[in-house]
Amino acid sequence: MRLPGGPTLTFQINKYTLVRDVVSSLRRHRMHEQQFAHPPLLVLNNFGPHGMHVKLMATMFQNLFPSINVHKVNLNTIKRCLLINYNPDSQELDFRHYSIKVVPVGASRGMKKLLQEKFPNMSRLQDISELLATGAGLSESEAEPDGEHNITELPQAIAGRGNMRAQQSAVRLTEIGPRMTLQLIKIQEGVGEGNVLFHSFVHKTEEELQAILAAKEEKLRLKAQRQDQQNQNVQRKREQRETHRKKSLAGMKRARADGDSDAEDPGVPPEAERAGQQEEEDEAEYFRQAVGEEPDEDMFPRVTKRRLHTGPPGKKQRVKERRPNRDRGQDGGRRPLKPKSRPTGVQGKQGHRGTARERSRGRPLKRRA
Repeated sequence: MRLPGGPTLTFQINKYTLVRDVVSSLRRHRMHEQQFAHPPLLVLNNFGPHGMHVKLMATMFQNLFPSINVHKVNLNTIKRCLLINYNPDSQELDFRHYSIKVVPVGASRGMKKLLQEKFPNMSRLQDISELLATGAGLSESEAEPDGEHNITELPQAIAGRGNMRAQQSAVRLTEIGPRMTLQLIKIQEGVGEGNVLFHSFVHKTEEELQAILAAKEEKLRLKAQRQDQQNQNVQRKREQRETHRKKSLAGMKRARADGDSDAEDPGVPPEAERAGQQEEEDEAEYFRQAVGEEPDEDMFPRVTKRRLHTGPPGKKQRVKERRPNRDRGQDGGRRPLKPKSRPTGVQGKQGHRGTARERSRGRPLKRRA
C-alpha cells in the first residue's frame, strides 16, 4: 500500500521458498552484511501493455525503492538485484533476489586464482609460471564460463581485484532468496478500504458500480452535513461567550462611572443559563446511555450541582409523614390522662423509713462479692 492516500494492492502467494532453503541448495553461496547496507537494483521484466492494473503494479514496485540516477550512481553501492517477472498467460509474478559479483575477464585460471583474496597453495610448484601458464592444481569447476550475456565494459572502477575502469568484466548473479510466485487479487482505492478498482475473480456490472458510487456519495454528504452542524454549534457558543463578555464589560464600566466599586457582575441571562443547563443535561443523559455509568462531577458541573439539590434523576424524594400526636384523640382533643393507681406488690411496700433507694442516699452502697 502507498501511504497515506493509497492505493492498496492485495496479492496471493502461490509458491514460496525460504532463504535458508535457497542457500542450502547452492554449492557456493555468497552473502554478507555489506550487501544489505544499500537498496537493491530493481529489474522489471515483461510489464508491457497488458492493462492498467499491470501498469499500476509496475509503478508500485518502482516506488518501493529509491530511484537511481544512472549518470551519478556509484556502482560500489549496487550489491544486490531484485528481479520481478510478469507472466501474462498465468497472470503471476516471479520474485527473485540475487547477489551481484563483478570479476575481470580475459585472464587465465591461474591469474584469476591469484586475484582472489585467498592465495592458492603453490608448495608443489617449481615456479609461479606453472600456475599462470597451465593452471596446475586447479579444478575445472573453479573456472566459471562467461560469455557475451554477462560481459561488459566498466564505466568506473569497482571494489575488487582487477575491476578497473574501461576494462572488460563479467557480472555474475548468485541467488540468495527468497523466491515467491505472486498473483494479484484486487486493487483498492484507499489504504485498506475504498472502492475496488480491479478484482481478478469478481466482475461487477455498470449498475452495481453506480449503486456503490451513489452510496459513497451519500455517505460523504452526511459526513459533510455533520461537520457543518458541528461548526455551527461551535460558532454559536463562541458568539454567546463573546456577548456575555461584552455585557460583563459594559456592566463593569457602568459601575465605575456610578462610583459603586462593589457592583456585582450581571451574570449570564436566564434564557442562556436555562439553554446551557438543558444542553448539559442532554449530554449527561447521552453519556449514561452510552457508557452505562454516571459522569464525573467535573464533566457537567451544572447537572452535578442540580443533582446535589434535587437528588439523582429518576429517584423519588421521600417525604417524612407527620405522625399524629398520641396525646390527642380522634376528635383532635387531648386524650384524658389515666389515673395513677397505687402500686401493689413487693415494690410498692414501703416501711416507715421509706424504700431502700431512699435510705441509701446518704451512704454508699455495698458491693456484692
